[in-house]
Formats: sequence, C-alpha cells, structure tokens
Amino acid sequence: MIDPSATVHPSAVVEAGARIGPGCTVGPFCVIGPEVVLCEGVTLRSHVVVAGDTRIGDGTTIFSFACIGEIPQDKKFGGERTTLRIGARNRIREHVTMNPGTEGGGGETRVGDDGLFMAGCHVAHDARIGDRVILVNNVAIAGHVIVEDDVIVGGLSGVHQFVRIGRGAIIGALSMVTADVLPHGLVQGPRAQLDGLNLVGLKRRGVARSEIQALRGALQMLRQGEGTFAERARRLEDEYDSDHVRDLVRFVTGASDRHFLVPQ
Repeated sequence: MIDPSATVHPSAVVEAGARIGPGCTVGPFCVIGPEVVLCEGVTLRSHVVVAGDTRIGDGTTIFSFACIGEIPQDKKFGGERTTLRIGARNRIREHVTMNPGTEGGGGETRVGDDGLFMAGCHVAHDARIGDRVILVNNVAIAGHVIVEDDVIVGGLSGVHQFVRIGRGAIIGALSMVTADVLPHGLVQGPRAQLDGLNLVGLKRRGVARSEIQALRGALQMLRQGEGTFAERARRLEDEYDSDHVRDLVRFVTGASDRHFLVPQ
C-alpha cells in the first residue's frame, strides 16, 4: 500500500505488501520488500535496498547504496522470521548495513531515534542501539551488542559481540572494544582502554559540575577500593547522591556476558 502523498520514482521496485507512509520519498532504483513499513516522511535517496520484516520510523533518511534488513550474517540463522526496528529521524548514510535478529538472540535488532550512522557502518543481528547514537565511518557493531543512549563510536572501530556500551560513552577511532564500557567513559587505543570520563560529552549535555565530580570520585573508588569490582560498584550508592552514579551502578550490576574495561 502506497499512501497517495508519497512519491515513488518510476524506476523503484516496491513489492506487493509493502507499506509506504504519508510524505515518504522513494528515489531511483530503490528496492523495497513485501514486509517493509516506511512510516511518515521517510526518505530513501537512491539505490537503497530495504528487505525483510523491517519498520523504519518517521522522518528517517537513508542514503544511496545502504542495505537495510537483509538476513543476518550468522551461520546459525535458519530462515526464521525475525525483525529489524529502526526509530525516528535517523540519518543512515551510504553503504550502511543493518541486519534483523536471530532466533537465538531474541529475534529483533532495534535502533533508537535521532541517530547518525555514517558511511560504511554495520549493525549486526540482535544488536540494540539507543537514542542519539553516532557511529562514525566504517564502525562495525557485532551481534548482540547493546549501545545505550548518547554514545559516539569513532571511525574504523569494532565492538565485539555481547559487549555493552554505557550511556554517554565515547570510543576513540581505531579501537577494538572487547569488554563492557562504563557509562560516560572515554575509551581509546587499538586494544581499547578506559581512559577517564567523556568530559566533553557531559558538558555538552549540560550535566552539573556536582554530578561530574561525583562521577570522578566514583571512578576513583572503582579503581582503588576494596573487594571485587561489583562490590565496589554497589558501595557507590552509599557514597554519592547522584543520578549519574546510580546509572553507573545499574550498568555494572546488570547482566553481562563480558568483563569490564576498568579504570587504570
């Protein structure tokens, strides 16, 4: 079904069953599969492929040669019905690939709102990407990865499967991230290391100086306190009356299949 207000170029292929919402623009030589839903105001520039059970949120723009919703790059995938859900107002640049989930990973890949996915990025099966995330050119997000809100991942970086990246963290370019990244952490280096706080990001978001000081103190306690890493994290709530520190504790004590990048 194509809404009367949508614009579809004559060279585009829109298979029967696809739903093209109000105000959408489908450019030249795009291919849209039968289970695809484009919500209001979605723009596909040209030569975009959208396949599978994929829903793209309002106002998202996808640039040329992106391939969205094709089957996962996972040998265990057996053709089961899985989904890809992309939120609103995302900018998905040239040659980006995003795959749906797998049965073993929960069956869904989810991307939040207001993200920027620069040229050549990959979001693998069963990943969960938060709001306002920026993936710089040629970033590779492996399967089952969780990227929370307001994260920036620098160009040519890779994130290992099952890793979690906490809210507000920043990953420097050319980093290989194989362990969980604490919220608001600054990570850099070829074998990524936690190198402090993402102070620039905290200040840009208007975080109060008292909250930043609390996070600094919390990192120091995690670095040098007694007990295991998790035990030190739980004690932080008794030491600091801070929403950002509570978020840090939530992240450290949450379920994970990886170890942590710890303060040096």
